[in-house]
Amino acid sequence: MIPAAKMDDLAAAYVEALRKFVADPSEENLARGYELGRRALGGGQALIEWAALHEAAQADLALGPTDGERFSRAGTFFRESLAAFEMTQRGYVEANRWLERLNHQLRDEVTEKQRVAARLEEANRDLESFSYSVAHDLRAPVRRIEGFADMLIDDHRQGMTDEAVATAARIKAAALRMSELIDGLISLARTSRSELTIGTVDLAARARAIIAALRDSSPERTVTVDIAEPLQAKGDARLLGAVLDNLLGNAWKFTGKQPNARIEMGVDRTKTPSVYFVRDNGSGFNPAQAHRLFGVFQRLHTEEAFPGTGIGLATVERIIRRHGGRVWAEGAVGHGATFFFTVEPEPT
Repeated sequence: MIPAAKMDDLAAAYVEALRKFVADPSEENLARGYELGRRALGGGQALIEWAALHEAAQADLALGPTDGERFSRAGTFFRESLAAFEMTQRGYVEANRWLERLNHQLRDEVTEKQRVAARLEEANRDLESFSYSVAHDLRAPVRRIEGFADMLIDDHRQGMTDEAVATAARIKAAALRMSELIDGLISLARTSRSELTIGTVDLAARARAIIAALRDSSPERTVTVDIAEPLQAKGDARLLGAVLDNLLGNAWKFTGKQPNARIEMGVDRTKTPSVYFVRDNGSGFNPAQAHRLFGVFQRLHTEEAFPGTGIGLATVERIIRRHGGRVWAEGAVGHGATFFFTVEPEPT
């Protein structure tokens, strides 16, 4: 709202401008009405207050309907001063119409995205069920192949050449490899099918148990392990345990050729959400290939160098994603690797 003193100045200016236009209805004098209207609008003057100001100006100049041409000129001047108000009102109307169209478009887009998301979720469920069923169905024939290979080697070795025995052994090894891949696929499918049970998980205790089991499996190895205390997270205990099984198992495996092997697990609570990590000084990986780490059957090392199925990190990624977090890795060839993960969504 225009202060009283400035309002008095504006009223006086309006009376003077109106007097000039009534006496000389030139374009120059008419333009003064528009300028005063803009001043009033810019100062927050309401339309009804501006109309009252015009009425007061007419009274001050003693103008009335009986004045004929002079009264008509006063009306023209007032209408010109209203042009600023009218243009602003039109702008508001057009802006509102544009916003309504935009909101309608956005609602349509959101609805379509929701439909697409629902179809995608249904397709993912169907794919998970299909993968789970196929993996289970493959188990029986693969085991038969393995069994027949054992029969050939155990029961018919005397009648077989050395080359035939070696071939049967390769068949058995391939069947065992296939069994490992099938078990990995079933495990991967289960991570998406099971319900989450959220609670406080002692990651440090779980990590110590995993390392103890790894030491028992490889008593000849000397590995320095540093696990931060305390190390707790909110999540599903069974699934987060699978995350640590895979990450610590990989760290143990890929430091196998390192004489001074070291594995570290900790958390950075200065970040939001907290970032957990597993670090090792093993073989590392090519950073340019980091995007392949979490894909199913994606391996950055040969089977001969480091055996594995290529499903472990895909399982990790799926579990972390189900918790609303994310997982990523940093590393360099020959300089170890660090895997980071969160177990809650990023702040919006």
